[in-house]
Amino acid sequence: MNWEDNLIHDSQQIGDLLRQTRRIAVLGIKTEAQSDQPSVYVPQYMLNAGFEIVPVPVYYPEVREIFGLKVYRSLCDIPGAIDMVDVFRRPHDINGHIEDILGKKPKSVWFQSGIRNDTAAEIFAKAGIKVVQER
Repeated sequence: MNWEDNLIHDSQQIGDLLRQTRRIAVLGIKTEAQSDQPSVYVPQYMLNAGFEIVPVPVYYPEVREIFGLKVYRSLCDIPGAIDMVDVFRRPHDINGHIEDILGKKPKSVWFQSGIRNDTAAEIFAKAGIKVVQER
């Protein structure tokens, strides 16, 4: 398989990916106090849709729970497997999370709307991880 096959672009591939996804770590999630931010309302929607959400905030060191769910400070600290890492970080900040993401070995990584990092996407795709960018 060519690594570029792991770069997901079309709606059919995205639908297939979501149907295979149950447990999502949300990297860069914010607290309920920022409920007008996509990094809060998107994971809240996913939680309401039946996905298991694992909060991984970058800031808010005093926060222990988001949506009543235990917060983890790194992906590798999360017990068990993760199907997807949903990324809410600025493109240049993703580079600081590459090793943590690779160490957790998710099936996919999703960069939210407006987030594109081709270098990180290539690294993940070459590691066999499906990647969605800017969606």
